[in-house]
Amino acid sequence: MIAPPQDSDRSNRLLRALLRQPVDMTPVWLMRQAGRYLPEYRALRTQAGSFLNLCQTPELACEVTLQPVRRFPLDGAILFSDILTVPDAMGLGLQFVEGEGPRFERPIRDKHDVARLSVPDPHVDLRYVLDTVSLVRRELAGLCPLIGFSGSPWTLATYMVEGQGSSDFRRIKGLLYTDPALLTRLLTVLVAAVTAYLNAQIEAGAQAVMIFDTWGGSLAADHFLRYSRDPMSAIIAKLIRTRDGKPVPVVVFTKGGGTWLPALAETQCDALGIDWTCSLRAAREIVGDKVALQGNLDPMALYSPPDRLREEVLAVLADFGTGPGHVFNLGHGVLPDVDPERVALCIDTVHTASARSRFSQ
Repeated sequence: MIAPPQDSDRSNRLLRALLRQPVDMTPVWLMRQAGRYLPEYRALRTQAGSFLNLCQTPELACEVTLQPVRRFPLDGAILFSDILTVPDAMGLGLQFVEGEGPRFERPIRDKHDVARLSVPDPHVDLRYVLDTVSLVRRELAGLCPLIGFSGSPWTLATYMVEGQGSSDFRRIKGLLYTDPALLTRLLTVLVAAVTAYLNAQIEAGAQAVMIFDTWGGSLAADHFLRYSRDPMSAIIAKLIRTRDGKPVPVVVFTKGGGTWLPALAETQCDALGIDWTCSLRAAREIVGDKVALQGNLDPMALYSPPDRLREEVLAVLADFGTGPGHVFNLGHGVLPDVDPERVALCIDTVHTASARSRFSQ
């Protein structure tokens, strides 16, 4: 178990910022903060024997979730899992091919495949994830909040139809143009599945949840609303928003979604993740006080020399400006060969500079 927090601000700083409430300093967590750049992760991955085994063994997944918050003064822990657990629980047969990434043995190819899909019971088919959530909450002992997550329906559908990662999304977009009704049926099943999955995570102890719309930015403008934004709105409308008398913030992150910020702010989420292609200042002008903003350092900046990295972090803080509602993060995930010392420097710079700025106001 991690030692109980000495400073209670770390235990609620992230949640307050996601709700646009005042904080003593800008909270920071990083997408893929638990992963291959950490030597302790690589050692545990070897012990597990496979990535899937690492994800599906609650004790190991709990340990991976805790590793970065032990090493760094992060303001949030994000559940170690994979966005493809839901389609795997639907019977598509998830595999991780070394050097190639995820693949499904039984991808969606026609209306019969869609008809065979059913909504997994998270308490049965994804029990290992919920057990991990419970373990992490117990082990964190109030140090910082736990963030649960899922892939968005559109993003999950892309993998399920393509069968693996894709550079052009030929199959899923082919389905969109040739049989939009079938795509809509697939997304409807996924809306129900993701809603049940996230609610189960909240019930198991997740204190905030995030929807990763990784491939929403691949859609044409008119298609984004129908096939990406609207399914996420349907999920958020049915999420548990209060647990044990406390709000459960919801974050939506559409990679490449800067064009659709006004539409995304209408999903009733509490915060929007912003990638590095969109100015935080511009995003703030667009959404006003509707939602908090999370982001948005270019992940490649973590390869910079220390002085340049500090400059880039400070630039992100300055780009957001003053006032509540900013969670510092990357525009996407930490890359595998990043030096952990650069991550430490990034986090320290965020905390030190933002605390100094608030003190001087």
